[in-house]
Amino acid sequence: MSDWPHDPDGDEGSEGRRKYGQAILAKKIDEDEDFPLSQEEFVEEFGDEPIRIDYETVVSVADIFENVDQEEFEDFPHFHRVVGQSMRDAGYWPYELA
Repeated sequence: MSDWPHDPDGDEGSEGRRKYGQAILAKKIDEDEDFPLSQEEFVEEFGDEPIRIDYETVVSVADIFENVDQEEFEDFPHFHRVVGQSMRDAGYWPYELA
């Protein structure tokens, strides 16, 4: 765990509780000020930070965005939809509805 800039389960990583995946990515965005959002700038700023995928898997923000083809996001719903689908496609979404 020493390779991460902070503990993914600590206050900086998940607000003192264990939060996972896309919820942690969303906390890095100011919906009113950050859009349109450049993928390149987002990954440059947060790429080394850990994201807990499930109880035993932690990956970096950069790992998640390796599978995102969108260069810019027009608003938060667009970001959420595209990144969520990319996480599903890459196997970073452990819980699926039947």
